[in-house]
Amino acid sequence: MPDDTVLVADGGLATELEARGNDLSDSLWSARLLMDAPEQIRHAHLAFFRAGAVIATSASYQASFEGFARRGLDRRAAAGLMRRSVSLAHAARAEMAGDGRARWVAASVGPYGAALADGSEYRGRYGRSVRELTAWHRPRLEVLAEAGPDVLALETVPDIDEAEALMAAIAGLGCIPTAVRSGTPGGAPGRDSPAPAPGRHGSG
Repeated sequence: MPDDTVLVADGGLATELEARGNDLSDSLWSARLLMDAPEQIRHAHLAFFRAGAVIATSASYQASFEGFARRGLDRRAAAGLMRRSVSLAHAARAEMAGDGRARWVAASVGPYGAALADGSEYRGRYGRSVRELTAWHRPRLEVLAEAGPDVLALETVPDIDEAEALMAAIAGLGCIPTAVRSGTPGGAPGRDSPAPAPGRHGSG
């Protein structure tokens, strides 16, 4: 694919899910539907594909082992739901395969603050070291990478410490492209910056 190819990503998954009548007023946000209504997520992915998007972003932004534990789920069950987020996007892509158009699945990886569900993903500076953040992110990244997405979408990264932690956490996951979307800490302008992890091939 030429470097200047423009790919249309999906829109706000939560917005589409709410428009379909789903109540997302929950600390897990869209990830709650991975437990309660997974078909709603698949239908939302299909709607974006039918509208012209070629990238589906999984419903895993707010998914975390801690968040699912608060619902009584152990780590094995939580990992299964994270993998489901990717498989639902794959299933929607498979349903559209008949038109011959290339499409991709991005596994959404929210920041540490998203799991806190207190808005701190827009501020960063959680009082955790880079090493602590790396250890927190790595297990979830391993699960999502094993689910077979085409790209890892590291979303709303609020500060350089978490960006460093995420780059360390994805080391050793294999040659999977990674895209980073920064947040806006300290009044700095946000920006989208596709950035392959060190030692990887391809781009986000």
